[in-house]
Amino acid sequence: MSDEISSEVSGRAASPRRRAGRGSGTVRPALSTTKYRSLKHRFPPTPMVSEDELEAIHNTSLTILEEMGMDFMHEGARAILKKAGADVKEGSERVRFDRNLILQAIKTCPSEFTLHARNPERNVHIGGKNLAFAQVASPPNCSDMQGGRRAGNQRDFRNLVKLAQRYDIIHCTGGYPVEPVDLHASIRHLDCLSDIAKLTDKAFHAYSLGKERNQDGLEIARIARGISHEQMEREPSLFSIINSSSPLRLDTPMLQGIMEMSSRNQIIMLTPFTLAGAMAPVTIAGALAQQNAEALAGIAFTQLVRPGAPVVYGGFTSNVDMKTGAPAFGTPEYMKAVLAGGQLCRKYGIPYRTSNVNAANTVDAQAAYESVFSLWALTQAGGNFIMHSAGWMEGGLTASFEKFILDCDLLQMVAEFLTPLDVSPAGLAMDAVREVGPGGHYFGTAHTLERFETAFYSPIISDWRNFETWQEAGSPTSYQKANATWQKELAAYERPPMDAAIEEELDAFVARRKAEGGAPTDF
Repeated sequence: MSDEISSEVSGRAASPRRRAGRGSGTVRPALSTTKYRSLKHRFPPTPMVSEDELEAIHNTSLTILEEMGMDFMHEGARAILKKAGADVKEGSERVRFDRNLILQAIKTCPSEFTLHARNPERNVHIGGKNLAFAQVASPPNCSDMQGGRRAGNQRDFRNLVKLAQRYDIIHCTGGYPVEPVDLHASIRHLDCLSDIAKLTDKAFHAYSLGKERNQDGLEIARIARGISHEQMEREPSLFSIINSSSPLRLDTPMLQGIMEMSSRNQIIMLTPFTLAGAMAPVTIAGALAQQNAEALAGIAFTQLVRPGAPVVYGGFTSNVDMKTGAPAFGTPEYMKAVLAGGQLCRKYGIPYRTSNVNAANTVDAQAAYESVFSLWALTQAGGNFIMHSAGWMEGGLTASFEKFILDCDLLQMVAEFLTPLDVSPAGLAMDAVREVGPGGHYFGTAHTLERFETAFYSPIISDWRNFETWQEAGSPTSYQKANATWQKELAAYERPPMDAAIEEELDAFVARRKAEGGAPTDF
């Protein structure tokens, strides 16, 4: 057990706990509220293209898989595909698919399922009208106002994980919120997943970077929940993002990840990384057709490994700056791709993963408006699982503490926007209208006073004071308010309790795997 985690446990030894048995978790709402859990879409999704145009994208995708095919860079994966009837030539990594093979395989994809957390109240429901937000994942750098931009490290990793626990609007972690490069790659996953399991009671992710990391992640998730292997197989408790190596390739670690996870009924989110003009055609329709081909091939493979295994269609098509080659996010092109991706998922009946992204280099207007465009698109598209929801900066190269807070504000605004209007007699407020009558005001009515603390959204960052009051307070910018907020929330963090026997078992597993050398780094 690390010194940091050990001190947190000992410092709360006398705190009250409510236990419901081994592995059940303890119910402790973050920030004393549960209002931002279990979000639902309320509005009909917005189509980007007509039904005929959608069918053209769909058919082009299938033609790509029939004519060009896709490279599957793992012999065992190719054997599974060949047995299922795919065209696999001896000595070649290329696999070509009859369209009926793809369409039959994806019929077994579940349209809804649950990702289980060690605290059952933190379970994440995926698919249908459900909407869930996951924290930023995988940047190699992090930044804050005081420390500036720096390489990822364990201390910042832990602090970002703790912040994720503080906000109910963050439904799960999506990976390492920053890559702690001060930990050796062979054992990094052991320290990181163990920390996430202890520092939060939310569901989490394991990287598909070699089968050993998947296997270790599965065991850490199982131990943290205090359940048997059989229950783990019945109740998906871990997810992994699988990125195809666009254009049209799935490499060995990704395919190993699918085989390890899908065979055990755990969740795969198959996400091509298709940037129009770089790894995909420069036209958005062409990039979408390639995205769809890669996604369908990978999703079909999950079902050939295990029919009915939970899988999510991931859309990540955007464009590049054609002058520099740099990825661009939160653009009109990204919004179009997100909306069209949602249509494709509804056509196939598969849950939809998308992202809250931007390409800004600092927490400024660009960072805010590109995230707002991303969030608006994914909300209108009916996105179910949102990666990089809070903290993403610089096209994914940096996790920002201040941007995390700004994004939590934006996400909570989305949640409030999705809250239905109260059109009950109390909501219609006819008694208050009668009380005030023409020419009065509502500040002092009983109806207002009963609701003044809950009537409207209470912003984390937005400042609604008049100019003079704001100036008297020191004229804080949004950047400064976010900086103060994350430090305040980090200071208020409390580690969610974990059964002592579970923690002991988890520590023993991590220690054993470290002694065995962890995972290989030469894949």
